[in-house]
Amino acid sequence: MDTLFTLLTDMLGPMGPAIALGVVGLTFVLATLPFLLGAKKDPMEKLKAEAAGTRERPAQGQAALRHRNRAERLKKYATFLEPQDAQELSDMRLKLLQAGYRTREAVRIFHFAQMALGLIGLAIGLFYTLVVVGTDNLSTQQQVGFILGPGAGGYFLPKYWISRRIQERQEQITQSFPDALDMLLVCVEAGQSLNQAILRVAQELRASAPALADELEIVSHEMKAGKDKAAVLTDMGERCGVQDVSSFVTVLIQSQTFGTSISEALRVYADEMRDKRVMRAEEAANKLPTKMTLTTMMLTVPPLLIILIGPSAVDLGKLGEMSAGN
Repeated sequence: MDTLFTLLTDMLGPMGPAIALGVVGLTFVLATLPFLLGAKKDPMEKLKAEAAGTRERPAQGQAALRHRNRAERLKKYATFLEPQDAQELSDMRLKLLQAGYRTREAVRIFHFAQMALGLIGLAIGLFYTLVVVGTDNLSTQQQVGFILGPGAGGYFLPKYWISRRIQERQEQITQSFPDALDMLLVCVEAGQSLNQAILRVAQELRASAPALADELEIVSHEMKAGKDKAAVLTDMGERCGVQDVSSFVTVLIQSQTFGTSISEALRVYADEMRDKRVMRAEEAANKLPTKMTLTTMMLTVPPLLIILIGPSAVDLGKLGEMSAGN
């Protein structure tokens, strides 16, 4: 590697490694563009487009039309923007569902964001290295780090965003799930069916817990469409990714399988969720003194030591100067 850097420096000057790296990146982009632009359209898609052209397009807003146009553009590059492995594609779709992104183009948009942000970060790093800092003030390793660092950061930024979205959404569902169970129990005991109760709870939770309300609405609509109830509930547990919801799904499926009362199962599980929420709050309260102790020590002990030892240190310094002068 050092020999290559030396050769590039001798041939192209101090900016040789940076220029070579930019040329390689540009070559890869230019080599990929013909395959993307020359991708043949699926014959089935042509038939669908022709069939759609004979029908009247339903009225939609401008935002929906723009979204459809963007989706159609990305669809041309599906083979490039989507994983070819079925298992990897399924796992990526599940992560995006858990983050709240349910559109069919979510995987393509995610990978397009990774590629675009990576290239933008690479361009920013190249500009910063060549124009702002200058290659004369940097070693070869520093040049490579400044160029590739922003590109790597831009590439991994969508992954970090999705992870944070999943975590926040799961926390919201966990906090609001006991209240949803209590409301669901009240609705079932009032004589509503399970589907009606789920839809009513979703409407009531819309303001305080939109993530859980969305999941409950999806369950209600799928049940109305005739999908198997066990499959609907299992899909909900996978989409939420929360252990409490998965246990609730298991309770409902077992209650349906063995013919037991749904209201009784909901009552027992709701009591358990309330106790679990209290235990979770107590656990957070017990962690607080430990966190405050560390913070208090960091913010209190150093100023206290300065106040107590500072004057003595100054006096000792003066005595030392006086003894040195004598």
